[in-house]
Amino acid sequence: MKTIDFNYHLPEELIANYPMHERSSSRLLVSKECLSHKKFKDIIDFIDEGDLLILNNTSVIPARIFGKKKSGGSIEVMLERLMENNEALVQIRSGRSPKVGSDLFVDKYKIKVIDRKENFFIIKFNDDPLVVFNEIGHVPLPPYIKRTDEEIDQERYATVYEDKKLQESVAAPTAGLHFDEKLLNELKNKGVQIGKVNLSVGAGTFQPVKVDNIEDHDIHSEYLEVKPEIIDLIESTKAAGKKVIAVGTTATRAIETAYLDTSYKGYKGYTKLFITPGYKYKVIDKLITNFHLPQSSLLMLVAAFIGYEKMKEIYKIAVEEKYRFLSYGDAMLLEKNEI
Repeated sequence: MKTIDFNYHLPEELIANYPMHERSSSRLLVSKECLSHKKFKDIIDFIDEGDLLILNNTSVIPARIFGKKKSGGSIEVMLERLMENNEALVQIRSGRSPKVGSDLFVDKYKIKVIDRKENFFIIKFNDDPLVVFNEIGHVPLPPYIKRTDEEIDQERYATVYEDKKLQESVAAPTAGLHFDEKLLNELKNKGVQIGKVNLSVGAGTFQPVKVDNIEDHDIHSEYLEVKPEIIDLIESTKAAGKKVIAVGTTATRAIETAYLDTSYKGYKGYTKLFITPGYKYKVIDKLITNFHLPQSSLLMLVAAFIGYEKMKEIYKIAVEEKYRFLSYGDAMLLEKNEI
């Protein structure tokens, strides 16, 4: 398929720049036999006792820092991922790209540019970079949110079930932003099972597909861990005839990657799984997700899940009904196309 096949007109006014006042008050488009329009808190009516909800419990690093080059020119450093030996893979915005070997200054810290990898730089800190980012970093709002981060983002650009010990992501698993403690407790009291995986979301998740043919796209890699006990939970859920529901494309990518290994012993490592139409889902029965950018790999994942024509129909209706799009926007509950 062509990348242009996944284009659609997204009016700028539909991009959500702020979260709703209450997490679960977002709108929810439900796709079953027909479409229905609900509030996110109504999702409890579409998840049954014994079903398994898979969450990505990663935590977001304050991954954007600002500073200067030795010449005095301003820079913005956006973390992609932490590396060994106090090194990090980053994007750097500046008037002129810094040269390998040059020094950068952010607050009281000096950083050295030690290598360049296409659009990314490898920089080295004298101190633990995670400590530096936590001390002076800003919430890494997506590039389509045209404002600086504010105090509200420190709480709301994170899930209520994040594990702070897993502070590894530079973007939030945004489908999970709709859940509050009250809704999660109601689901548990109904008998819904909760399973957690960890996938470290990279800034590459926002990169558009730039090639003409989608099979030529070199998708970003992301680190994940699916523990063996989650595989056991999935197997027992399936054996009982219940549904496995992924909260977000990251949880989907994690679980489907784990099932590429037919030993079913879990998975720990990087994935470059690119899910496009024609992919046969091995595990996920339902998907909770936000509305994604045109021509993005995430939109292609959705098309693979519900069918290309269904995806086009849903997005057309979502625009007409003025749903809020992208990270702070509304959500969908989708059922897998069994054809």
